[in-house]
Amino acid sequence: MPRRPMTSVVGRPPTIRLGDTGPVTAGTQHRDWSTGPSTTPSPDAADLDRVRGSVGAALTDFLERQRQTLAAMDPTLAPVVDEVCALADGGKRLRPLFAYWGWRGVAADAHGPAEDDAAVLRAVSALEFVHASALVHDDVMDGALTRRGRPATHIGFAARHGDGALTGNGDTFGVGAAILVGDLALVWSDELLRRSGISAAALERARGVWDTMRTEVTAGQYLDLLRAVGGLPGPDGALTVARYKSAGYTVQRPLQLGAAIAGAGPRAAEAYTAIGLPLGEAFQLRDDVLGVFGDPAVTGKSADDDLREGKQTLLIALTEEATDAAGRQLLTDCLGDPDAGPDELQALRTLIEDSGARARVEERITGRTARARAAIAEAPIAADARAALDALAVAATTRTA
Repeated sequence: MPRRPMTSVVGRPPTIRLGDTGPVTAGTQHRDWSTGPSTTPSPDAADLDRVRGSVGAALTDFLERQRQTLAAMDPTLAPVVDEVCALADGGKRLRPLFAYWGWRGVAADAHGPAEDDAAVLRAVSALEFVHASALVHDDVMDGALTRRGRPATHIGFAARHGDGALTGNGDTFGVGAAILVGDLALVWSDELLRRSGISAAALERARGVWDTMRTEVTAGQYLDLLRAVGGLPGPDGALTVARYKSAGYTVQRPLQLGAAIAGAGPRAAEAYTAIGLPLGEAFQLRDDVLGVFGDPAVTGKSADDDLREGKQTLLIALTEEATDAAGRQLLTDCLGDPDAGPDELQALRTLIEDSGARARVEERITGRTARARAAIAEAPIAADARAALDALAVAATTRTA
C-alpha cells in the first residue's frame, strides 16, 4: 500500500532549520558551516587490514563454538548459525574500528593496568553482532528483499520453507525465523563481549555504554516505524530517527565504548561525543543517498528498495518541503508503492534531484563531516588515533557502499 499522503506549503523554497548547523535554504547553494580540514587522509592510518582481520577471526572463532553448541541441540539448527555467519561475514567493520581507535586514543593516559590489544579487538568485535541484529530486524520491518547482495534473512528462510516442503505459510515462517536470528545475534553480542578477555574492571565500565547503545538503537527502530506512519514529521523528525536508529551506535557509542574499556574519564566521553554525533549523522545520510542513488553492484542492495518501502529519510523530507503541488502528488502516488515501476521510480529520483534535496543532503554530509574532523583535530587523544579517526571519518562519509 502507498504511504499516507504528505502535505506541505506551496510557494518559494522554505528555509529549514536542521538541528544545530544553522539554516539551509532548499533550492539554493547556500551553506554556512565551517569547511574544516580539507586534506584527504590515507586509509592506511586506520590499520584497516589488521583490525578487520582480527575482528573477522574473532567472529569466526566464536561462531564455530556456537555452531557446535547448536549442533549438539539439534542438527536442524544449522541454518540459523549459517545465517548469522553470513551476516557477520564481510562488511566494513566500521563500528569495531571506531571502538578500537577510541580505546587506543586514550589508553596510554588511563589509570590502572593496560588492557591486552587482542582482548580489546575481541570485545569490540561484539559490535558486529549488534549490527547484524539491527539489520535483520530492520529488513523485516521494511519488507526489504536483499541485503549485502543476498536475500534478506526473512526472504531466505521463506525460500527454505518452500524448498523443505514444510506446512503452513512460508512468509510467516520466514519473518518468525528472521526475528529469532536477530534476537540470537543480540544475545551473542553480550556473550562475545563478556568472553573477550578484557579485565573484569574494563567489562564493568563498558556495560554502561553498551546498555545505552543497545537501548538507543532499539528505540530508534521504533521511532523509524512511527515516522513511517506520520509521526515525527519534517526534516527534524528524519534527523531524530537517523541519530538514534543508526548514527549513535555507528560512531558515538563505539568511540565511548573504547574509552570506557580504557578507563578514561568524562573528558574523553565528551570529546568522542563531539566527534561521534556529527560523523554518525553524516554516515547515515550517506547511507540514505546510496539507498536511492547507489549502484546495486557496489552496495549489494537494490536502489529501488528505499523508494518502494517509502523510507522517510531527510532526502524525502527536504523534497516534500521544496517541491510544488505536482511533485507532492508524485510523492503521494509513488513513494511507498511496492508495485511502482522503473519509470515511476526514476521520476522520484529526478524529483529529489530537481528539488535540490540531494544537493542539500550532500551539503549537510560535507558540513557534518567537517565538524567531526575539526573535533578530531582538537581531541585530547593520541596522535596515531587522531590520524586513524580522521581517515575513518572520510572513509565513512565518502563511501560508495
